[in-house]
This record gives sequence, C-alpha cells and structure tokens, in this order.
Amino acid sequence: MTKDVTLSPLGRADGSASYASNGYSVIAAVNGPVEVQRRDEIPEESAIDVVLRPANGVGGVRERHLESIIEKTLRQVILVSAHPRTLIQITLQVIAAPDDSNASNPLHQSTSNLSLLPALLQSSILALLSTSLPLTMTLTSTLVAVSQSGELVLQPSVKALQEAASLHVLAFSSLGELLVVESEGAFDMAIWEQVYSRAENHCRTSDAGNLAQMDFEMEPSRSDSLGDSLRSIIEEKAAKEHRWKEG
Repeated sequence: MTKDVTLSPLGRADGSASYASNGYSVIAAVNGPVEVQRRDEIPEESAIDVVLRPANGVGGVRERHLESIIEKTLRQVILVSAHPRTLIQITLQVIAAPDDSNASNPLHQSTSNLSLLPALLQSSILALLSTSLPLTMTLTSTLVAVSQSGELVLQPSVKALQEAASLHVLAFSSLGELLVVESEGAFDMAIWEQVYSRAENHCRTSDAGNLAQMDFEMEPSRSDSLGDSLRSIIEEKAAKEHRWKEG
C-alpha cells in the first residue's frame, strides 16, 4: 500500500477514502445503513450495492463484473447481520488510470481492468474503516504479474503488465484467509504456488496477527507489507479519534 491514502475526503458521505497505486487513483464513498427498497430487502442481513464508475465514459460489462467481485468480497468483511433489512451503498469512482494506449499484448488489452481490482478493494476497505459500520475483518489485496520468462513481479508497472504471460489478483483477510483470487493468462500449478506465496507474504502483517485484535498503542509498523501499512493507517485513525481523551 502506498502513502497516497486519504481517509474521509468527502464530507457528505458516511465514510470515504481515496487511494492511489500503480498509476490508478480511486475514491470510494460509503453510505449506510439506509432504507432499502422492498424488492431488495434481505430479512436477516444488509443488502450491499456496489457501483463502479470508470475514469472515462460509462460502465459496461467489465465494470459489472468487478462490481460483482467486490460485492461478494465485502459481504464477507462487513457484519451484515448487524443491520438487517437495510442497504449499504459503496460507490467507487476511478479518478485516473495509467495510459496503456500503446499496449500490444492481447492479454493486457482484454484484462486491463484486472489490474484495477486491488485499488478498488483497498479503497473500499479504507472507506469502510472510516465509517462506524462493524466489520468482521479487514483485507489487503495485491497484483502479481508473471513475465514470459517466469519471473514474478509485485505491483507491476504498465510495461510489465503489457509483457506479462499471466496476471493474478489475490486478497487476504486479516485472519489470513484467501478472499479473492482472479487470474488471467497461461500458467501452471508450480507458477500458481509461487504467486500465492509471494502475494501472501506481501499482504500479511509482519506478526501475522489479527488487525481486529491489535494493540493501538504499539509503535507503527515499518514493514513494507500491505498488512502492516493498513495497520499503521488504522492506528493513526484510532489515535486521532481518541486524542480528545488526552486533553
């Protein structure tokens, strides 16, 4: 996770966050729980509605596919049983995307939105953390590209994406569970096992602990892992919210 993170940039949303990584910039807004239409009502849970707006033009099939992945993932993260018969709305606006107009690799051209998925997941969880909605866990997500020679590249550049033999998006919960796995391209099980191991090491916290049970008075982590970066953001948020107690 990069340092290009801002919590609560939108004043009229219940929760919001902006996140920028690998040339992508996404702003997420969360509203809810709000009243839900009768046809969408779930008796024992909250309904979750995810809307993805591309940087240019209107959304199409690819956006609907990403919305479905994000909705299924966040349903595991949000404690939906806490607010039955309500709606939680997550709106994701892509502000900027890397210029891939010169891409010649058919894989990259057909799956360019796959590289956007980690930024969408990270901005979503950050926006949820800025709300008062109860969560069962947090998550971190990363993108791994496999070059034609079999080299694994974490958070690949546009050039690496263009030359990749396969692309893989994985997301892990703060409990160490694999929540999301999306892959494109040609690869074998040996490559997949390497991708899984590399992504897991990149996403988990240094002590493999549960973010929901951590001590907020610990020194901020200086690890390069996404889990530790998210942990630091949560610690800073908690310290800011409880600063009034020190006075």
